[in-house]
Amino acid sequence: MALLKPAESRLFLTPLTGFLLLFLGFPALVNLVYSVSSVSFETLRSPVLTGFGNYTLVLSDGEFWRSVSFSGRFAIVTALAECLIGLFLAIFLAPLLKKHSGLMAPLMLPLMVAPAMIGLMYRLVLHEFAGPLPYYLFLWFGDSPAFLDVNNAFKTLAVVEILQWTPFAFLLFYMAYSGISPDIREAAALDGAPWYRVLVWIDLPLMRPTIAIAFFIRFIDGFRVFDNVYALTGSGAGGATTSLSIYIYQAFFKQAAIGKAVAASVLLFLASLAVLTLINKLAAGRRRA
Repeated sequence: MALLKPAESRLFLTPLTGFLLLFLGFPALVNLVYSVSSVSFETLRSPVLTGFGNYTLVLSDGEFWRSVSFSGRFAIVTALAECLIGLFLAIFLAPLLKKHSGLMAPLMLPLMVAPAMIGLMYRLVLHEFAGPLPYYLFLWFGDSPAFLDVNNAFKTLAVVEILQWTPFAFLLFYMAYSGISPDIREAAALDGAPWYRVLVWIDLPLMRPTIAIAFFIRFIDGFRVFDNVYALTGSGAGGATTSLSIYIYQAFFKQAAIGKAVAASVLLFLASLAVLTLINKLAAGRRRA
């Protein structure tokens, strides 16, 4: 099979490069211009460059830092829980799924539902006055917590996010676990290694790249969460559940502060880019090792 020359390889990449420049590069450039401009809905076509005032406004806004704090805590908690539960389920259910692969379909059902629909569904289920869960808890135990108040909203949102996205981590871990050669485990068993030593010294090290990638993917997704949080609580009482994405949404559509919203979105993009760069460095280091 003949290898492609460098010039031919670049030619095949031309359509993809053109697509990225047109549909991603141009909007990104416009956003950068708006982030350093004084702009409103009336002056979208003729923004006035004003420097980095929008970034100063965002970085000096206490609500911005509260939204960053919420998004960071939410991302860490949900990513850790999803990876730990997904890893446990992948290893525990591997023998069963090997015999009955059709069981994988119902396990993946939460991924098929849009996050906004998940949020609306749990909004109805957990509604303080009309929701069935608070009703039956009060009926059976004489009391029911307010799942969506300022004290419990974070825990409720985290549980909803974990329930929906744990199957994603589970799928990645199951594929990685299934891809480990059984000969390695058989050799360890012949040497008298118990199952927990095989898990700690063979399975988990071989799955480490997949675990790291799954964690960072879920961290990024949790950090920019919007749909189900907005559907369940919005910004919450006193802004208690304002994620960074909700902060940007409110600045853009409710305050009409386009420059401020775009500057915040650029900061979110830079944070995501930093995490992705870290993932690439980890993957490159793994390949060199």
